Amino acid sequence: MSDGLRRSIEGGSTVVDFGRLMTAMITPFNDQDEIDWEATGRLIDYLIDEQKSESLIVCGTTGESPTLSEEEKLQMFDFAVKHAAGRCKIIAGTGSNNTKHSIQLTQQAAKLGVDGALLVVPYYNKPSQAGMYAHFKAIAEATELPIILYNVPGRSVVSLSAATTLKLAEIDNIVGTKECASIEQVTHIAGHAPEGFRVYSGDDATCFAAIAVGAYGVISVASHVAGDEMAGMIQAHLQGDYQHAARMNQKLLPLFQGLFACPDPLPNPAAVKYAMSRRGYGNGNVRLPLLAPSAAERAFIDALL
Repeated sequence: MSDGLRRSIEGGSTVVDFGRLMTAMITPFNDQDEIDWEATGRLIDYLIDEQKSESLIVCGTTGESPTLSEEEKLQMFDFAVKHAAGRCKIIAGTGSNNTKHSIQLTQQAAKLGVDGALLVVPYYNKPSQAGMYAHFKAIAEATELPIILYNVPGRSVVSLSAATTLKLAEIDNIVGTKECASIEQVTHIAGHAPEGFRVYSGDDATCFAAIAVGAYGVISVASHVAGDEMAGMIQAHLQGDYQHAARMNQKLLPLFQGLFACPDPLPNPAAVKYAMSRRGYGNGNVRLPLLAPSAAERAFIDALL
């Protein structure tokens, strides 16, 4: 663990601060369907300097991890760490439905200097709660990196229960969870977790509500284009100006919803990659089996922006 992220002891608990606003970063491609390193560097600068991202999730779902090779992921981790140069935290998306492979990738990422790892609930295998606990415990025990769990039942089919999450929260280097199941689950975990274990909303549209019931922050997609406004909303909420925060949330809600349904459901990250291409960060291409937005969808996204 880097000195800047070394956990502080507060009443016997351990805390790692990744910030309130974290962006699940896209992976820009060029016309040869390869990673566009020049655009990636500019994107990292933009997300830090203009959109107020305190941490970047690299090679998560929004970064198209299912279609990136292991070599590409390691290259992305290395590039992001070096380019960010300490200006924000870099969290590597190293989770999968293969425990052994997740351990190996997490260990390789740690050697490259990442600040933490995001581990998704195993998809497709449909493990039991006991199986999910054993999976995350095995990875945590194989690394010193701080780990954030990622519960996204809409993609993984199975859902990590609040009870299993709280049991995992007792493991020293499992320091948080990105929760997409429900506000009820966010409420329960936030209300019963050990001191210092942080819950992050994994859904932009419920960020405001999640913070109201105890979430620490958000791991966001919309922060690619509205991060500065989202940071302002979160701060207003934390400072007790709930009416202003609510108005900001109401203003942003069409964007939050539209990036995932324009007007029909569009798989992430097709919409946000197109939006970022309009701002000069990559060409908007996604790798098959995803498709770029249609002409009608592009017009809808243009109107949102």
